[in-house]
Amino acid sequence: MARYLIRRLNLFLATSLVLFLVMFIATGKFPVEHTFALTGLQSPTSQELAQIEQDYQLDSSQAHQFFAYLQQRLSGNLGISATSQNPVIDELTAVLPASFELGIVAGLIALVLGLPLGVLASLSKHKITQHTIMAITLTGYSIPVFWLGLSLSLWFGVQLGWLPISGQINLLYDIRPVTGFLLIDTLLSDSQYATSAFIDALLHIILPAVTLAVLPFTVVVRITRAAMISIMEQTYIKAAEARGLHTSVIVLRHALPNAFIPVLKNLGLMLGAFASYAMVVEVIFSWPGVGAWLVSGIYQRDYTVIQGGILAVALIIIFLSILIEVIHTAMNPLSRKELYAAN
Repeated sequence: MARYLIRRLNLFLATSLVLFLVMFIATGKFPVEHTFALTGLQSPTSQELAQIEQDYQLDSSQAHQFFAYLQQRLSGNLGISATSQNPVIDELTAVLPASFELGIVAGLIALVLGLPLGVLASLSKHKITQHTIMAITLTGYSIPVFWLGLSLSLWFGVQLGWLPISGQINLLYDIRPVTGFLLIDTLLSDSQYATSAFIDALLHIILPAVTLAVLPFTVVVRITRAAMISIMEQTYIKAAEARGLHTSVIVLRHALPNAFIPVLKNLGLMLGAFASYAMVVEVIFSWPGVGAWLVSGIYQRDYTVIQGGILAVALIIIFLSILIEVIHTAMNPLSRKELYAAN
């Protein structure tokens, strides 16, 4: 297992190195001054220009420039935003928690609703129930996320007035950030309006989380159904039925844990699509996350923000993909068997 973890770590480092190399080459292709693309300083003084040339080794070879660029980015120096004149790393750390909160809530919705529906679709003897569930998942998988987000905003936000359609919380609430996750911060707040602020934050996250959860929800349902159909035909399931165990016990204790293994693997494979969907959702609902921040930087041609956003999103996807692969290997007996055989 230690060798496997070392190989996964090497894969993460190698992939991250390639990512930094691509960003370094792309930075040199931006249609602006190279120093501006690297630092965000529009009119640097002669002293600042000399410091930039020294930090990024601009008078040296391309290889030295790349390693200097890598050193600056790894040290947290992502430059200054040309729009706000604030350090990019500060803006990035301010918007990351909102994106994580939205992604976690959407993932929980997809799992909590998708797993039971997948099990129901696999165990139901009624064709109508099976076809209805699969038709819902196929429809959800086919609907464009921007159309779904706008439609939900129109129906539940504008016409019915049930849910807010923009922002993370009402601006009247002043919640001191502790963890960065607003739902948790409202519960930790000692304000007399903490409960009402939590309810307001919960209402704000419903529409964007549901919109974002549709894609993983459809995948969870389809993969769970296929896995359960296969697992329920296995010998150990037949043996459990012969012993007289109740169907719910068989499903929850024996079948569902094994069915979750392919679900976990497919969730790891769709992280890239999930991240791209999250950017669209954040823009539609004005959610103050990385996606909306990155799209705003693209519109304003803020090249340091574009670099910082792409690096952050890509590194998170790479890390989570490898982490899910490691968890999948640890949970799957067949993967562990192949792993020990390879060692």
